[in-house]
Amino acid sequence: MKGILGKKIGMTQVFSADGAVVPVTVVEAGPVVVTQIKTEETDGYQAVQVGFEDVKEKALNKPKMGHLAKSGAKKRSLKEFRVDSVEGYEVGQEIKADVFAEGDKIDVTGISKGKGFQGPIKRHGQSRGPESHGSRYHRRPGSMGACSYPGRVFKNKKLAGHMGSVKVTVKNLEVVKVDADKNLLLIKGAIPGAKGSTVTVKAALGSN
Repeated sequence: MKGILGKKIGMTQVFSADGAVVPVTVVEAGPVVVTQIKTEETDGYQAVQVGFEDVKEKALNKPKMGHLAKSGAKKRSLKEFRVDSVEGYEVGQEIKADVFAEGDKIDVTGISKGKGFQGPIKRHGQSRGPESHGSRYHRRPGSMGACSYPGRVFKNKKLAGHMGSVKVTVKNLEVVKVDADKNLLLIKGAIPGAKGSTVTVKAALGSN
C-alpha cells in the first residue's frame, strides 16, 4: 500500500543537485496506525483502513471508540486505501512516511481553502466591464439570456456563489525528499488546503 494521511505544514524551498531552486510543500506524513482490514469475504473488496493524528478519548464518541478498540489507537482521522492483497497487514501495525521514496509520483487530496461568497470575476476568472464613461457595468455576471426564449437561465451558468472549501486532488506531483526520522515528505509544488489541514497522499495512477 502506497498511501498515507498527513498534515500540511507549509511551503519552503530546497536546492537540487544541479543548484536549481525547487519549491516544495512540507507534509507531516503519519505515522498512521492500521485500524481495520477489509477482505473479500467480509466486505466484498480488499482495503486497509488507517487512522491519523492522536486525540484524547473525550474527543471521540462511543461508536468510534468501539471501532478503534481493537487497534488500541485513538485517532482523529480515518481513511481506507484499496490494496491488491491484505497479506502482511495487521490491526495495530504502524505505517510511516518511508512507504514513499525520492522521485515517486503521487496524488495529493485535500480540502481547498474556503473563500466564502465570491463574484464571477474571482470565482470563474471572467473579465470586468468598462470602468468609466457612464458604463455602470463593472463586475456583474453578464447576459442572462433572451427574454421570450428561452425565458430562463440555463443550468450551470457561471455566476457568483460559494467558492472553495471543496475536495481537490492535485495529480502527478513528485516526492523531492523523504525524512523518515521526522516523518516528513517534501513534495514539489503546491498542494490543496490550509496550513495544518489533513491531506491524503497516495501513489499516482500508473506508478509503481
